[in-house]
Amino acid sequence: MARGNQRDKAREKNQKAAASQKSKNAMSGNEYQREKEKVAAIMLAKQKAAEEKKNAGGAPPAKK
Repeated sequence: MARGNQRDKAREKNQKAAASQKSKNAMSGNEYQREKEKVAAIMLAKQKAAEEKKNAGGAPPAKK
């Protein structure tokens, strides 16, 4: 009957691990949309800065 205790201990360990994992999205629709737009604006600014740097000759020539 030693196996029963081992099974219970493993179940408790797995439940504890599952509880500590982050759940899915906890934001509402509006919050999620705002966050998505904020991230998109940041990425757009980064892309614009990279384009400006590239056009200004800031990037070194590619090596072959």
